[in-house]
Amino acid sequence: MTPIDRAVLAVRSTADLLAAVPYLLGFHPADSVVVMALRGNRIVFVARGDLPGVPAGPAAGGEVGEAAAQVAAVVARQQVETTTVIGYGEPARVTPAVDAVTAALGRVGLPVLEALRVTGDRYWSYKCADVDCCPADGRRFDSSTSQLAAAATFAGQVALPDRDALVRRITPLDGPARDALREAARRAEVRLDTLLDRARPGDPQGRRALRRAGRTAVRRAMHRYRTGGQLTDDEVAWLSLLLVHLPVRDDAWRRTGGEEWHLALWTDVLRRAEPDLVPAPASLLGFAAWRAGQGALAGVAVERALQARPEYSFAQLLAEALQAGIGPSVLDDWLDSDPDPDRPSPRPSSRPGDEDG
Repeated sequence: MTPIDRAVLAVRSTADLLAAVPYLLGFHPADSVVVMALRGNRIVFVARGDLPGVPAGPAAGGEVGEAAAQVAAVVARQQVETTTVIGYGEPARVTPAVDAVTAALGRVGLPVLEALRVTGDRYWSYKCADVDCCPADGRRFDSSTSQLAAAATFAGQVALPDRDALVRRITPLDGPARDALREAARRAEVRLDTLLDRARPGDPQGRRALRRAGRTAVRRAMHRYRTGGQLTDDEVAWLSLLLVHLPVRDDAWRRTGGEEWHLALWTDVLRRAEPDLVPAPASLLGFAAWRAGQGALAGVAVERALQARPEYSFAQLLAEALQAGIGPSVLDDWLDSDPDPDRPSPRPSSRPGDEDG
């Protein structure tokens, strides 16, 4: 579910509309149903879901209807005026899904201006019965040659080949790079133990020392990426270890926006972090992508966090917001407030992982 806050793309035809979808999602959809929601003539929200399997009996039809009703409810909350529904795949799977979503949108009072099926390089309209306009073998289109695709590329918007390509962008580094990162992680653990052992008498659990070190590491990382640099392996290992502690993670959260360098920072830290330290940088990447209007990237980042730790509350919060189509502005007031600086944070072990996220 993606609120749109990126470069405005001029859509003048059905072919333009279909060319826009991959750039709005961030990847070329397949076996999907997409709802494009408009306010006036501007697309302000895009929802995408996987196509269900081929319906087989009343139970399967009920599942399709339930999923369609959920999508319609999310779209209706965006205060939009009209919609377009597009199904990608073979007709046996697309048609029941498009019909169910169209009906569900009608029940919540949202007109469907157009309903389309895209199979391969052709599209069909469910709204048009004129064979001169909409022939039985569909109409051919090539989104890669459209002026809209060129305009989107010029504006810096990217359409990856598929959702798996988006997932691959955040996969962990391996091979010799991973070996070097493991060594850096061991050095970071020694550094953390030393920091805590040297904590002042008035800071018996090292909370203040951790907070100071964490804020310094977060500020340094953000300055580095804002100015086009990159963290070393030791800096990534130190930052990812400190992010386990909630005051440090929350400080990074408050400082994270939707600029491209924020995405680059948290993508890099996520890919290089040790497996048990993944939830915080994955959630921070999800939040940055959410604020940037890149819902698909936010979704795969949140999935990565929840795969590492299903109970991680930051990732759960983001997952719920994405599922409900809630924009990040709802958290702006909270992000501007400073949490209690003396909130307790337990002293970590050399392999921290017990704090609730």
